[in-house]
Amino acid sequence: MRGTSRASLAAVEERLEPVLTAAGTRSSELGEQLFALVDALDSSAALRRTLGDPSIDGDAKASLVAQLLGTADPLVVTVAQELVRARWSADADLAEAAERLGFHAVLASAEADGVLAEVEEELFRLTRALAGQRDVRRTLFDPAIPGDARGSLVDGILAGRGTAQTAILARRAAVAPRGRRYVATLGHLADLIAERRNRQVATVTSATALDAAQRERLTQILSEAYGREIQLNVILDPQVLGGLRIQVGPQVVDSTVLSRLADARRRLAG
Repeated sequence: MRGTSRASLAAVEERLEPVLTAAGTRSSELGEQLFALVDALDSSAALRRTLGDPSIDGDAKASLVAQLLGTADPLVVTVAQELVRARWSADADLAEAAERLGFHAVLASAEADGVLAEVEEELFRLTRALAGQRDVRRTLFDPAIPGDARGSLVDGILAGRGTAQTAILARRAAVAPRGRRYVATLGHLADLIAERRNRQVATVTSATALDAAQRERLTQILSEAYGREIQLNVILDPQVLGGLRIQVGPQVVDSTVLSRLADARRRLAG
């Protein structure tokens, strides 16, 4: 998002937090209703243009979104009206903002339920389980496969284990990837959890396990580099051959042998 959109999102998020606190564990329901707004925006370019157009009166857009949401919770309608009254740098930013608020609502429910740490761990375990499952990852991102079928695949992987919030988020990531690969969305959710817990998550992919001293040293280096507490999540993937791939938010540091071989091939080809 560019400056105007980021400012609008920050303002709406600030007003949303007291709403989520008051809703408590019911926030997950609000999140799912916000996802319905995202789906409506994603399915209609005309609707996105209308609701994201700064030249159209804000009250008129607020009235339209209230009609669109119909019987949704009044709290969701109010949040959606805040969104469409705000200014956005691009139409797509409105849907992205609504999705982010939906994710935060589900995570706020986990906070209220005292299971945010469990959700974080469960999503990480799912990420780790998919590390060597290329065909499954491809299926979860395949637009030729209906969203509900991709969601059912995730339901089968989870097999009823874990928190209700993890089930909602993991299924949503499959049903509506919105141009992101499945594991990338799980990483995005990890960043949102870290944001709620005021720390950053570094996902480290390695061919071999890191011992305690290595983990501690790497955590220290990253914490100093980013100026905040860092949580280290390590994924073992023998396909990387050696070295480390470190991702902190959108930033990736790839020093794996596989990456270096790919780089060498590109240089030879060039």
